[in-house]
Amino acid sequence: MNTTMIWWGIVIYIIIAIVIAFLSRQGKQSNMTSYFLGDRKLGGFVSALSYSATTYSAFMLVGLAGLTYSGGVGALGFELIYLMGVSLVAFFGPRYWLVGKKYGYVTPSQMLGDRYQHRGVAITVAIFNGLFLIPYSAVQLAGIGYLLQGVSNQAITFSTGVIIATLLAIIFSYIAGIRSVAWTDSLQSLFMIIGSTLVVMFLVNKLGGITGFFNQLETHSPEMLTVPGNGYFNFWTFLGLTIPWFFFSISNPQVSQRLFMPSSLKSMRQMLIGFMLFGFIYTLVATMWGFTAFILNPGMENADLATPFVLSSDAIPSVLAVIVMIGIMAAAISTIDSILLTVSSLFAKDVYGNISKNSNDQAQLKVGKIIIPIIALLAFLFAELQLDLIAVLSVASSAGLIVVVPAIIGCFFWKRGTAAGVLSSVIIAGLLVCILEIFQLKPLGLASGLWGLLVSTVLFIIVSILTKAPKQKADEFIDYIKNEMKSVNS
Repeated sequence: MNTTMIWWGIVIYIIIAIVIAFLSRQGKQSNMTSYFLGDRKLGGFVSALSYSATTYSAFMLVGLAGLTYSGGVGALGFELIYLMGVSLVAFFGPRYWLVGKKYGYVTPSQMLGDRYQHRGVAITVAIFNGLFLIPYSAVQLAGIGYLLQGVSNQAITFSTGVIIATLLAIIFSYIAGIRSVAWTDSLQSLFMIIGSTLVVMFLVNKLGGITGFFNQLETHSPEMLTVPGNGYFNFWTFLGLTIPWFFFSISNPQVSQRLFMPSSLKSMRQMLIGFMLFGFIYTLVATMWGFTAFILNPGMENADLATPFVLSSDAIPSVLAVIVMIGIMAAAISTIDSILLTVSSLFAKDVYGNISKNSNDQAQLKVGKIIIPIIALLAFLFAELQLDLIAVLSVASSAGLIVVVPAIIGCFFWKRGTAAGVLSSVIIAGLLVCILEIFQLKPLGLASGLWGLLVSTVLFIIVSILTKAPKQKADEFIDYIKNEMKSVNS
């Protein structure tokens, strides 16, 4: 692919995205709710596209395509289980929205701290969320670095791509907070789905149509169409990858925070339906993309370079390749800027807000804006390590975030849950996941996410039973949800 064409594509994308970001500004973002939640006024269409762009990042056309390249059709099953897990939003989404509106929550960890009546809960959950989201941000930056390096045949370095992505994410976050992120997300998600779908249709047609495409795989590499296939997706590996992914929609705060933002429950339903449709199409596209790369070049050592190889090959027109390259770049940036806003809100509201004696909304917003470039710098440094498979690193981050799931479920449904139960489950299980990931350990052959969920669940239940629950707040919180859900469903 011509390097000049690549740079022109990047410049045009940056100009359009920045214009849209400035157009999204409405009034002054002078408080935490306005800056980080868009005053809880996002419509269904923008919410759906923004939710899709935030969720489906560089992981899909770089990570999932690479996972398909490495392990075959098992990658499709892995991602479809994630899509099934999004059904949790239909169950938990209205509950998040109701309590967010009533109690004025800005972050999921603030909600947990208030529900369990302990500021230590909010601080601890916020810190652990930030700890595991920084590597996930780095995954997005690395995805862009690999992409630009690959399509330009090393003319654009890995570090140059990472720097561009980092700066753009900071700019989009600062212009108008979540409003600019949501509107640029909408643009970026359309780039993603339209461009990548066109390329896959073009490639499949060039490789003999659907029948010829799968005949080539079946004839030359039949293991790619079976599970465990070449052995990559054995049962325990598959389970270890999919369990954290299944709970992604409630365990990842940059996603669950979006449940506070829709203007109404109707907008939330539109968001969920739009996302499910988008996700199903994009999952098929990313999987086919990985198969295509395998057919064209089955001998690559780094599976994360499968997508750059396809884009830089002669198999597709250069203009179409540039459009898709921009779409993948946009997908990653949309996830990074969402994470920057979420992590900065966690530290401003839940850490600074609970530690500082003179904290108020204005001070928290100021702190949040200061933290944005700091988080971006940490993600940049992590990305420069250029660790292995993007998909695996993404799931490792989700494995750390999954330890909060028992506390979230208990928050809405178990009045007996206590702050001590939350703290013990999050801290001990979170540290366990860190140790298992750092030393690459799999006790009894089980991945870190499985151990994290198991240990956090057991600790949350046992410690909560042995300690005293904040009965008044638990009764008020859960009874309010029950009564409101009855009126919603009637």
